[in-house]
Amino acid sequence: MTSLNPPHTTAEPGPAVRRGRFWIPGDRVSTDHGTCQRAPMFVYWEAPADSPRPLPLILVHGGGGQGTDWTGTPDGRPGWAARFVEAGFAVYIVDRCGHGRSPFHPDVIGPMGPQFTYEAAQAVFFPETAAAEQTRWTYGGAGSAHVDQLVAAMGPLPADFAESQRLDAERIGRLLDITGPAVVVTHSAGGPVGWLAADARPGAVAAIAAVEPVGPAFAEIPGMGTLSWGLTAAPIAYDPPLAGPAQARAADPATLRIPALAGVPVAVVTGGASHFADFAPEVVAFLTAAGARAEQLHLPDHGITGNGHGLTLEANSDRTITPVLDWITAHEHAQARS
Repeated sequence: MTSLNPPHTTAEPGPAVRRGRFWIPGDRVSTDHGTCQRAPMFVYWEAPADSPRPLPLILVHGGGGQGTDWTGTPDGRPGWAARFVEAGFAVYIVDRCGHGRSPFHPDVIGPMGPQFTYEAAQAVFFPETAAAEQTRWTYGGAGSAHVDQLVAAMGPLPADFAESQRLDAERIGRLLDITGPAVVVTHSAGGPVGWLAADARPGAVAAIAAVEPVGPAFAEIPGMGTLSWGLTAAPIAYDPPLAGPAQARAADPATLRIPALAGVPVAVVTGGASHFADFAPEVVAFLTAAGARAEQLHLPDHGITGNGHGLTLEANSDRTITPVLDWITAHEHAQARS
């Protein structure tokens, strides 16, 4: 079994940072036991001690994960959050409602979905069908200690896929009220939350870097639910308005305009060995028709090969972040000039 590095061996020198944490409170609800909060959202933040860049980043993890997905890798190296801070950004790392440090009680949030299994981890992060191409997955198979670290962080999602997304977007909307305009960086099943956050706070989402987002439009996501409204399970506002998801599905995709995404820069980031890259052009096309300035940022086009769905966690995670940082910086500068 692969040994794990003890924490003191992975510490690296870096810039002085400020850090803290707070909660986006949940709704007050009455229960048999008294008044409780429904679905608060935990937020951990870090920022350079001196003069962070003008646009903060909000980091949204994927399905079953938690904010720690951004803070470290299964073998104990610093995650993307640390690298963003080193590049000068303030980062706000959320635990989506009912995940990680955001409490889940079925009496107030609703039933839990299925637990995240080792078999699911393999199917998503290191499928046998991609073994020859996925050279940056160095953690071994389901029996390795590093995969134990990966799966230990994974929990169940709320069974109601649409309500889960709605809650996340409402809380991130209130987080945007605190941070001001921000770049939202999402991963996997966190992708819909980026589109919905823009809808919840039009103009506050300066750009979206969606790493391996779920799709394509109207797809059924195994073990989670269906993207009934296009790229979301929760309702999103179209222009002209639509009465329900059936009307959205029946519409000509070219007519499905989303006013909150109009002009918003979007990068759909994909790994060369991930099956998510296969439908990414369809996601880009849907977002472009919706009005976003969407593009696919495919890592092999930047000389970075061998990555799967967990490209933020793989052996070359310090390289996979580079084109994303470059993209965010370019759009940050473009906004500053406008």
